[in-house]
Amino acid sequence: MAVLAPPPAPPVISHSDNDGLRRFQRRVFQILASILTVLVTGWVCTYGAIPAILALMVAKHILVAILIWALDVDGFERRQ
Repeated sequence: MAVLAPPPAPPVISHSDNDGLRRFQRRVFQILASILTVLVTGWVCTYGAIPAILALMVAKHILVAILIWALDVDGFERRQ
């Protein structure tokens, strides 16, 4: 009778016990940063057309950066 080797161990997902707490804190910080960006942009838009255009251009870049940070698109592979 042939004997099969056991399957390989699953990869390690987390190295610390507080990984869930850190992920939660990071998500809350991302949401707060997004809200703050939108509020500051709205406030600057009250100063006129040119400041509004500049504020919207800057806010777009900040919100895309927050989105990329939330999606973990940083170009580095996770080390195990």
